[in-house]
Amino acid sequence: MAGGEDRLIAWLAGFAGSGDRIGDDAVLLTLGERQYAFSVDTQRAGVHIPIDLDPAAAARRLLAVTLSDLAATGASPRWMLVALGIDDEDAARRFLAALVRAGRRYEVELIGGDTARPTTPARLDASLTVVGEIPEEGSPLTRGAARPDDRLWIGGPVGESALGLDLVRLGGRMAKRRADLPEGLPDGLTRVASRVLRRHLEPRPQLGLGLLLGRRSPAGAAIDVSDGLAADAARLCRRSGVGCELEERALALRADARRLAGHLGREPLELVLAGGEDYVLLFTLPPDVDFRHPGCRPIGRITTRPGLRLRRTDGTIEPLPAAGWDHLSD
Repeated sequence: MAGGEDRLIAWLAGFAGSGDRIGDDAVLLTLGERQYAFSVDTQRAGVHIPIDLDPAAAARRLLAVTLSDLAATGASPRWMLVALGIDDEDAARRFLAALVRAGRRYEVELIGGDTARPTTPARLDASLTVVGEIPEEGSPLTRGAARPDDRLWIGGPVGESALGLDLVRLGGRMAKRRADLPEGLPDGLTRVASRVLRRHLEPRPQLGLGLLLGRRSPAGAAIDVSDGLAADAARLCRRSGVGCELEERALALRADARRLAGHLGREPLELVLAGGEDYVLLFTLPPDVDFRHPGCRPIGRITTRPGLRLRRTDGTIEPLPAAGWDHLSD
């Protein structure tokens, strides 16, 4: 069953008369002879990021998570506009300078925006709109192109960002691009702790993978995993009118991440399925495709029967709730 945020989006699509335009990671519009993808995302201190996070780090994270939506459509980023709520000029300059520098790395140009006082004093509140272009040699990726018997693939680690969030809540931060870990971690866990903290605070959009998938014919379905693997898999399946079966053995955390999860009292499979903010692509390919790309692996298959199911390592199959983050959940 769709959560509150999904119900709101479904209602809006019908109320606005937008049909299929609303409900993907980005909206696709044809302008002249080219197709463009438009998306917007937000980072709010105290909700998405720590209140005391460096404005420069907040800017880099905002750009990365917004570009992840373009990656899920197979678009190449071109332009961005920022709406920045901030009440300190030095902090604003730091945020905007970092945004422009990060944009240059992804070849995306800042072309305008707006500034205002934040709702809560001294708490950064920023939204970013990005525009990308579908390459002439590619096709757009959507959530609605999954077909029964397709294999379901993941583009990288899932569950580690949620561990990074746990460390943030314990005081972990990135200081001058280096991990500043919370006290009390055993020496044997500092390396993995640094990795997952970076994965949470400095995600990397899989733009290259999205472009590669868009060049395949026919293009499959894709979504970026932001709210949790199970929740986003359910969205992809609903959009395509199918279901899926995930393989538990394909969802294991790396051994060092499992040790860190144990230290923090977290259940590894729950982190993978419902942790969220991984910002890797979940996508489908035909069952006979030999696909090789760094970090990518198959984790399940698309089924005719709607809904999500989990095939346990012992072969038993059980229903899988679409658990994950929902801004409008009770």
